[in-house]
Amino acid sequence: MKMLNEILGTRYPVIQGGMANIATGAFAAACSEAGALGTIGSGGMNAEQLRKEIEICRKLTDKPFAVNLMLMHPQADEFAKIVAETGVKFVTTGAGNPGKYMDEWKKAGIYVMPVVAAPILAKHLEDLGADAVIAEGCESGGHVGEMTTMTLVPQVCDAVKIPVIAAGGIADRRQFMAALALGACGVQVGTCLLASRECPVHENYKNALVKAKGSDTIVTGRIGGTPVRVLKNAMSREYVKQERNGAGKEELEKFTLGSLRRAVFDGDVRTGSLMSGQTCGQIHEIRPVSEILKDLTDVYF
Repeated sequence: MKMLNEILGTRYPVIQGGMANIATGAFAAACSEAGALGTIGSGGMNAEQLRKEIEICRKLTDKPFAVNLMLMHPQADEFAKIVAETGVKFVTTGAGNPGKYMDEWKKAGIYVMPVVAAPILAKHLEDLGADAVIAEGCESGGHVGEMTTMTLVPQVCDAVKIPVIAAGGIADRRQFMAALALGACGVQVGTCLLASRECPVHENYKNALVKAKGSDTIVTGRIGGTPVRVLKNAMSREYVKQERNGAGKEELEKFTLGSLRRAVFDGDVRTGSLMSGQTCGQIHEIRPVSEILKDLTDVYF
């Protein structure tokens, strides 16, 4: 089995998660320079912003980088064209089926890696032409599925012949080695990189992660079918309380509308959406990306 770094041309077999409103071109470039596959997160951007962030990333690094496309985005069709037109070589996708873009991306020589939360979806996307899949367990931050990384990764590996990248609940060398033992060729990480010096989130957000314990996350939106893992705070606790009491979609949206931006840009740790995986309990200080990646892969590399 080829390791992910051999496939991507990176130093480490690690992908930086394409987190919406966080993974800018500058942050992606910093992660690429440090040895991972840096990823620009298009969630929260418009078409003009995406083009600009790709340009910024190219100016800051000559290393490989990717763009993540949230396929529920209203401009997803335009984003799909932009990555092909601008010569992006790696694309990760989430929140939807990238099947209708495959022909265009293949003609452009793009290596496509959809995020999957179930083995059946991984097999379907392999049949549609995906080059690899990112099997993300529910320990991750942000939008989550039902299966854990420990159960998801080996089942996806059994279901497909293409490379499998593990994600969710990975923040140190023990979890990195466990992912390889489960059959993955590498990992994607997000939460552990939020607390990096280079990450553009507000210092209050970073400090909240450093203070958090592993039990300090909560999944909102589970009843409504849009589960999102975040740190516990006034907003997320009230959201879950109202959801359990039968509040409707419009009522619940009052809590979440603009909440991620409040957390990321304003540092609002009370009513902001502090997306985080369960590995927050393993974050004890704010460190450079290069140090985080080296420690993550140190046993193997």
